[in-house]
Amino acid sequence: MPFPRYGVLAGQLHHHFRDDPDHQGRWFHVNLEVDAPSGRFHCAVDVDSHKSNVGVQWKVFTLSPLDVGPAAALDPGYHDLAATPDSGAMDYLRRPSLVDHSGVLFERRPPSWLQDLLDLLGSRPWQVGSYAEATAALEPILLEGRRILVFGEPFTDDHAGRQGMHNVHQNQGDPRGSQWWEENGIWQDGATLTERPDGRYDVFLNKFSSQAAHTDNSGHPVG
Repeated sequence: MPFPRYGVLAGQLHHHFRDDPDHQGRWFHVNLEVDAPSGRFHCAVDVDSHKSNVGVQWKVFTLSPLDVGPAAALDPGYHDLAATPDSGAMDYLRRPSLVDHSGVLFERRPPSWLQDLLDLLGSRPWQVGSYAEATAALEPILLEGRRILVFGEPFTDDHAGRQGMHNVHQNQGDPRGSQWWEENGIWQDGATLTERPDGRYDVFLNKFSSQAAHTDNSGHPVG
């Protein structure tokens, strides 16, 4: 089933750091420390997969606040987002036409800001490379003190006294038989955005190479 909670954290980037390398010298996440009114959040952005035959793909580009949509105007803090086109939620694959590329009909036309955003997302090719290259693409936008928006699934670790965001990556299209099949869903993708001095947002999107580029209304692969 899709995530029980999905949303966006708006805050100020305090610091970022990489995982400790494994025995092969790889790291799997770039970790973000984000300050918000309720405290400091830990957010884990995937730059590799623990499964050796599955890598991460990514896109980096810049959007205006209007193209970011409703999340650009949110106050600092965590905000739940409905899994709908007009809530501000992220979905890498939904298209703004009456019929998307998987052949699934939209019940209504998305708002204009979402149409512009999805046109842009669809025009940007996925980059393919190593964990080090994915990290090199992400880290330049992680400037301390910037306003940051982190989309994904919230979590709390009461034992460690920590709150944060994980599943900061595409969250649909995982193949049947994978341990993440049940978590497939639409309008629940993760993303990392930081605000530039001119008010525009630098955007980092990331997905696992095993995740499909065409999904049905349940977020499961099609085609």
